[in-house]
Amino acid sequence: MSRTKSALLGALVLLAGASGTAVAAVPADPAGIAAIPCTVDYKVQNQWDAGFTAAVTVTNNSAAKTSWSVKWAYAGNQKVTSGWNAKISQSGTAVTAANETYNGTLATGGSVSFGFNASYSGTNALPTSFTLDGVTCNVDDGSGGGGGGGGSDPSGRVDNPYAGAKVYVNPEWSAKAAAETGGSRISNQPTGVWLDRIAAINGASGSMGLRAHLDAALAQKGSGEEVVQLVVYDLPGRDCAALASNGELGPTEIDKYKTQFIDPIAAILADSKYASLRIVTTIEIDSLPNLVTNTGSRATATPQCDTMLANGNYVKGVGYALAKLGAIPNVYNYLDAGHHGWIGWDDNFGASATLFKQAATSEGATVDDVAGFITNTANYSALKENNFTINDTVNGTSVRQSKWVDWNRYVDELSFAQAFRNQLVSVGFNSGIGMLIDTSRNGWGGTARPTGPGATTSVDTYVNGGRYDRRIHVGNWCNQAGAGLGERPQASPAAGIDAYVWMKPPGESDGSSSAIANDEGKGFDRMCDPTYTGNPRNNNNMSGALPNAPLSGHWFSAQFQQLMTNAYPPL
Repeated sequence: MSRTKSALLGALVLLAGASGTAVAAVPADPAGIAAIPCTVDYKVQNQWDAGFTAAVTVTNNSAAKTSWSVKWAYAGNQKVTSGWNAKISQSGTAVTAANETYNGTLATGGSVSFGFNASYSGTNALPTSFTLDGVTCNVDDGSGGGGGGGGSDPSGRVDNPYAGAKVYVNPEWSAKAAAETGGSRISNQPTGVWLDRIAAINGASGSMGLRAHLDAALAQKGSGEEVVQLVVYDLPGRDCAALASNGELGPTEIDKYKTQFIDPIAAILADSKYASLRIVTTIEIDSLPNLVTNTGSRATATPQCDTMLANGNYVKGVGYALAKLGAIPNVYNYLDAGHHGWIGWDDNFGASATLFKQAATSEGATVDDVAGFITNTANYSALKENNFTINDTVNGTSVRQSKWVDWNRYVDELSFAQAFRNQLVSVGFNSGIGMLIDTSRNGWGGTARPTGPGATTSVDTYVNGGRYDRRIHVGNWCNQAGAGLGERPQASPAAGIDAYVWMKPPGESDGSSSAIANDEGKGFDRMCDPTYTGNPRNNNNMSGALPNAPLSGHWFSAQFQQLMTNAYPPL
């Protein structure tokens, strides 16, 4: 999250730190901001030997504009190679970024963000002067930063909570993993702690409650930094398009959600005892994307999702959670953003970002309460498909026309997460937001992993022969046969990505293969039944689910063993 302050025009000296982030030589002067015509926040988000990614936010403090142009010059040999949310051109060292058709309006006090990739050699000195429509702007002091940075704001909040920190290893999950044959190879990996019902806060059925996990995290922390990963997951009418993860609260029980679920969690997280922890909260997976894809006249619509769209309780619940938890200085909220095989289509991409902005500005929340977004939570989408791209054609037919891609704009999670981050910034989220990608079960290694592209007989043989993701259909989500552990958790692995995480603990079931009576509010979804022939959400394909699975969240030994066998990178 970026909460930056500004320095006075003409009194600013820029220094280049190791990360390339701008550093101010003088303190901010909030009282003087009104006299400054514009401010520019330029940050290097990610840098490697021959290139870098930068994010720029321009704030207009003068008369409202219907078009704009920002200019700066480089002292070195930096060359812009691609950009987004602005038309960027370069002549020698001089760079011009002009508005796109959709973001030319810039109100008084309004901001616009854009970004770009660039090459360089030698040093990557930061620009020292910017203009907006010919008027010189001051430059932000860079105390905030973008995804992958390590700066902090005055509250002590850092740009990327994972940078320079250990991540909490849940001793309950670790013990189950270590008890499996071969499980000790990964039992020390950090995983998410799921708060999926009210009883989980204090510990249900003898399991550790929230305070117990935080206390254990303090013990693991030592003298360094420690991240604790929580999944906050109990919205009223939860996950309206699936039954295995239906929750305990009915569609209208928004007040109970606020007072008996979010408020107690917030009270515990705000305890000064835990102020030294960096607490990452993954907010309400699956629910908001359902309002985009499974409502109205769509073939995938469900009555339950129509109800939740109409009563607004998903939006209200998410907004309330963001506001309450975001008010705690050491809490970092990451809002669930589905996955590429759900949100990547044109009809869903922009609409989802707009809906997330609505939720993030409801019930007292603001975009400052959102540190970033997480994709692929508890899902199986491949991180990076190396054997084909969205721009490939076979015998004149685009990869987008293959049955697997089916006109999606994205073929894997990394490209989707990076593009969706840009879309989120364009609708008003802070330019410093970072993305998380859940890689717990998207490795797709083992003997079935292709070693190269498929045959060019047709676009389908090309894609199907080369794709790592071996699911029958990209809409299949329950206990997928053939899946493997993915990239191990790591901080700042790619531009705009705060971390790869194992938010879904490997070995915990997605749902039962047949109906099982329980007191956890979990129903039976046919997508978890290996004999199921499908529905419109998976284009009426077989479910691809493993047999003999227990309730969602319960330990599934056969799946855990398969995940290890098919891990990629291999164990």
